Amino acid sequence: MTGGIRRSGVELALQVVRGRAVAIGPVQAILLEEIRDNGSIAAAQRRLGASYSHVWKLVAAMNAMFSSPLVEPVRGGSKGGGARLTHEGRTVLDAFRRLEAILWVHGDADIRVIGQAAREAGLIRLESERAPGARDGRGRESGCLNSTRQEM
Repeated sequence: MTGGIRRSGVELALQVVRGRAVAIGPVQAILLEEIRDNGSIAAAQRRLGASYSHVWKLVAAMNAMFSSPLVEPVRGGSKGGGARLTHEGRTVLDAFRRLEAILWVHGDADIRVIGQAAREAGLIRLESERAPGARDGRGRESGCLNSTRQEM
């Protein structure tokens, strides 16, 4: 699962897209939460199990997407520095999670209808029906951190 909302094998994942790039989605939100909670991009990377370069690229992309950065470095200190969310980062993360909550409450019945119709048409398969190491429509392994696959 990519961090979206899942019920009965159906996943709904919100992404805010600018142009053709994801400004914030479930993966970015999880990363921001880990940075907020751990005070470090490296600690967030270790907890997520992603490569350090991939996490840095996600942070750089998010910082470039918004009018002001979402993550800023913290220099020095007894632990040698780290990272923290800016006011804008906290605001964007909170707004994203509120939108997800709205989808959860108000979108449940509709996503079930869409998921059932897609399954009946053979357009999608449940995660449990996928072979280990299966690839999504973009050639990425299902469920990997950088996947933007949205299962219905």
